[in-house]
Parts: sequence; C-alpha cells; structure tokens
Amino acid sequence: MEPIVRIRGLGKSYWRGNQPVKVLEDITFDIAQGEFLALMGPSGSGKTTLLNLIAGIDRVDSGTVTIGGVDITALSENELTGWRAMNVGFIFQFYNLIPVLTALENVELPLLLTGLSKKERLEHARAVLKLVGLEDRMDHYPGQLSGGQQQRVAIARAVVTDPVILVADEPTGDLDRAAAEDVLTLMENLNGQLGKTIIMVTHDPRAASRAHVLRTLEKGVLT
Repeated sequence: MEPIVRIRGLGKSYWRGNQPVKVLEDITFDIAQGEFLALMGPSGSGKTTLLNLIAGIDRVDSGTVTIGGVDITALSENELTGWRAMNVGFIFQFYNLIPVLTALENVELPLLLTGLSKKERLEHARAVLKLVGLEDRMDHYPGQLSGGQQQRVAIARAVVTDPVILVADEPTGDLDRAAAEDVLTLMENLNGQLGKTIIMVTHDPRAASRAHVLRTLEKGVLT
C-alpha cells in the first residue's frame, strides 16, 4: 500500500535579520495509512515546523510533501487553503474554540465550507460529538466546559470533515493527567476503530507511548 504521507528532501529555514537559520534539513520519511506517529525532540528541534509543513500551514524551502497522492508543495495558496480545509484535521494544545459559539456550533464550523445543508451539517456535528462522548454538552459554551471536554470538542471539530490526516500539536499539554489520559484514549480509538492517520507532536513520553511509531528530531535532523 502506498504511504499516505511521503516526505522527500524537506528543508526549511527562517531568517534572523539577514542570516538564515536552518530549522529542518533533508527530512525524508513515509507515514503509512492508519499510522499513529509521535514526533518528539527538545524545544527548538523543529517538531512544530515539520507538523505545519505536513499540514500545509507553512511552505517548504526545498523538497516535497505528498499527502494522499497530492504534492501540496506544488499547490497555489488558494488551492492549498481549499485542500487543507477538506484533508487535514487540526488539534491544538489550547483548543482554539470560539467562545461565543456552542460546542455544536464550533464543530459545525468546518462544514460551512462544504455543500452540505444546515440540517446535514448539524447531523454530522451531533454525530461526532456523540462519538467523543459529549452528546450531553452540545449546547454548552467553551467557558462552561472543563479543559478535557474542550479538547474533546476540538477533536470532534477536527474529524467532522472526515480528513485524510489528523495533526495534533501537544494535544495534552494543557490538561491534567486524568483528562490527558482520556484524550489519548479517544485518539487511540479514532486511530484503531476509524483508521485515522494521526501525526502528534508531544514532549510527554506517556503521550508518545500511545503511538505506533516514534520519531525524534534533533537540531532539525530526523534521528
């Protein structure tokens, strides 16, 4: 089976004044369909940069990133925006929920870019909130939910469009241990039962132990 993610010769630098600072250098690896991958490494090693390049949030300087057979490095900005909306689910450390929208409305949000009717959008949103165990919290606002519940809403929002990949940047970093374990179990279930491909950046060995594959970045080089 073809890998769902193919990364070849990826390089990325940022500029400090007129000096380039190399963040990633000649990164080459594959991610299989249905894999749960953890990326670890010290602060500043390039983990989040690599995640952002895979997700199409940032642009590579060199090399290629191919997701589901699409070379996203060859897409225009408009094409990339449309591709990202339909193919990538994002899970962030601080949830990024909109405080004035209910849990149901937050989850419905990505579906506004689809051709679904309002009724269909709400049916999809209710289904995934039930999937993450929040069928009794649909009408609550983020401020009325615990951190763990807010992250479950964020995960529901990430999967509602049935994306090709889920990318998670320190998804348990703002949670206590019990809530973190619940969120990791949910991610394991999404991977194991629904076959979702998950790429997770974490500094937490307990979180990384839930993944199938662990890769480590050291000073921009994959070890």
